[in-house]
Amino acid sequence: MRSSKPITVMLDEQQELVDCRLESGAYRSASDVVKAALIALDRVENAELRDKLQEAIDDPAPDIASEDVFAELRAYHQAKVKSGLQGRFPSCRKG
Repeated sequence: MRSSKPITVMLDEQQELVDCRLESGAYRSASDVVKAALIALDRVENAELRDKLQEAIDDPAPDIASEDVFAELRAYHQAKVKSGLQGRFPSCRKG
């Protein structure tokens, strides 16, 4: 049984990049090119996240107690609820 579903992607100018890779013989299909691109994107995003985490670890500023952070988040949320701004953003759910 197939674990993925076919999708249509409009590539615009990126189509030339896909075609070039297919013509080179480096990839068997456009799907393989897209899969490789997504894997590369994941690596870049993960590296950026690791860099940000390391930056936070190396930051000489004093730590903030988790109780203080959560108290501030609760106050922020309460202010949003009171102002009626909660739930004003579109969701992915239909219906």
